[in-house]
Amino acid sequence: MTDVLQWRRDVRHFRAEPVAEADMQHLLHSAALAPSVGNAQPWRFVRVRSPDLREALAGHVDTCSAAAAASLADEDIRQRYRRLKLHGLREAPEIMAVFSDEAPSAGQRLGIATMPEALRYSTVMAIHTMWLAAAARGIGLGWVSILDPAVVTAMLDVPGDWTLIGLLCIGYPAEPATVPELERRGWQAREPIADRVIER
Repeated sequence: MTDVLQWRRDVRHFRAEPVAEADMQHLLHSAALAPSVGNAQPWRFVRVRSPDLREALAGHVDTCSAAAAASLADEDIRQRYRRLKLHGLREAPEIMAVFSDEAPSAGQRLGIATMPEALRYSTVMAIHTMWLAAAARGIGLGWVSILDPAVVTAMLDVPGDWTLIGLLCIGYPAEPATVPELERRGWQAREPIADRVIER
């Protein structure tokens, strides 16, 4: 299990070969095994099949990324940012948007009266479960977050009470790695867990 956790990287460089449909179904069924508040299962998966829609999403992310770079005050950081590859929307064999249904019929609202955001946390758990299932099969996943959720939601024409949680690129990594790309490229190293644990 430790090997899967170490190999699980945010992948942005993909090989061209497609992911078998049986493997995609395995990932979706694995995601559905994730825990969810009230067993509400709020995750909703949208597979992007249209080449035009894929290109529109990639163009939108490029625009958002350029704006993010321009907002950085430090010139050195801005240039390092621009050298990063931040998505594989044009290369990955599979693109999937994951939404959280804010009013699922399942679960009867158990556990969300005081923490409705637990529905979104449940959907994040489904993504992470899918990510580990993918890693166990040598499949990479990249989570694209430099985007405007409202724009992507409109592009994908989904119900208004769905909240975008992640836009995912899925496929076989060009080069498997145990060290995050942002660390390899000098952006940010992983810090000690001891620095993130407090006691009261």
